[in-house]
Amino acid sequence: MAFDDGDATFLVVINDEAQYSIWPSYRPVPAGWSASGFSGTKTACLAHIDEVWTDMRPMSLRRALDGAH
Repeated sequence: MAFDDGDATFLVVINDEAQYSIWPSYRPVPAGWSASGFSGTKTACLAHIDEVWTDMRPMSLRRALDGAH
């Protein structure tokens, strides 16, 4: 399986809730997700996600809380 292959190439994907994940580059991106523009090894992709995903809350929750003020 590609997720266990340290040399495989992955895509960083993002969904409508601004949540990130990785996906094997040889597979079609699943419905509800889109490629973020970053690809690389599993380690590089996870490091990129750590860098850019600074608010783990789903986008819908962030919007609801921003409107609650």
